[in-house]
Amino acid sequence: MPRALRLRLLWLAPPLVALAGCAGAPSALDARGYAAARINLLWWVMLGLGTAVFVLVTVLLLVALFRRRGEGAPPAEAERRVTNRLLGGGGVALPLVILVPLVGFTAWTSATMTPPGQPALTVEVIAHQFWWEVRYPDQGFITANEIVIPAGQPVELRLSTADVIHSLWVPQLNGKVDMIPGRPNAMTIQADHPGEYRGQCAEFCGRQHALMAFVVVAETPERFAAWAEAQARPAADLNDPLLREGQQVFLGSACIYCHVVRGHTAENATGAVGPDLTHLASRRTLAAGILPNTRGNLGGWIVDPQAIKPGNKMPGTDLDAASLQALLAYLESLE
Repeated sequence: MPRALRLRLLWLAPPLVALAGCAGAPSALDARGYAAARINLLWWVMLGLGTAVFVLVTVLLLVALFRRRGEGAPPAEAERRVTNRLLGGGGVALPLVILVPLVGFTAWTSATMTPPGQPALTVEVIAHQFWWEVRYPDQGFITANEIVIPAGQPVELRLSTADVIHSLWVPQLNGKVDMIPGRPNAMTIQADHPGEYRGQCAEFCGRQHALMAFVVVAETPERFAAWAEAQARPAADLNDPLLREGQQVFLGSACIYCHVVRGHTAENATGAVGPDLTHLASRRTLAAGILPNTRGNLGGWIVDPQAIKPGNKMPGTDLDAASLQALLAYLESLE
């Protein structure tokens, strides 16, 4: 490759990399919800105004640098008057003309980010180090690391934290909202169309902050109703001997101290330390969005979670091969 072409490609690399981050999930510039569309519009307006001001200042700077005073140049007093006018207009009037409407537009955007109408659903999201507890109080069930909502309808998220400060952010649906100990918060999201939208903790909360992800799944109202009905049921009865063996492994190991399987564990078990596993097999990911929910990943996560996500709160489980396979079969049956 010729040296000149390599240099051109080198100069093009930074802007191309920057542009690549402006599209696709989970980019805030790829708005798929009511509030995100308004945030997106505000961003483009601010970018346009900032670019225009940058170009204007650059042009004036170049004029000042390259202008030469000739014989016909105005006297010093006249030049000072022109300079004062430029300072008054460019330094005071122009910023006011730009910033006052921009502040007003920003206030309007903040005031109109909540979709009209009453929320069709209320979901409680509790942040933990380093996963998300998701409660559906009206439907009476708990899940983890997935927020399933009906598309095209506003949904209220009631936000809190069980330990340190976290921040919930779904760039394609809404802005960031902090979750501060002792201070419940709330936000409303609405997905315009069915789809999956990645979310992330946006406030440093510890060693595995960067791997504390989740997904918002927007379904049609009919599919959401069917999903919620299935999630509200307890775990199914076990008819297979291998599944019953796996259940006994679960109940006889350290798993029982942190997790709940409704219908299979004691009524007074709370599962406050770790996620509710009643319908684990129906979830898309493991370990707060970092692993696809496959048998191999599930086995690796059970045996040595610290190797996958160092610093998380789950200890490894020492099981022989037969017990591990029975446990995996049991967990995979929890649909």
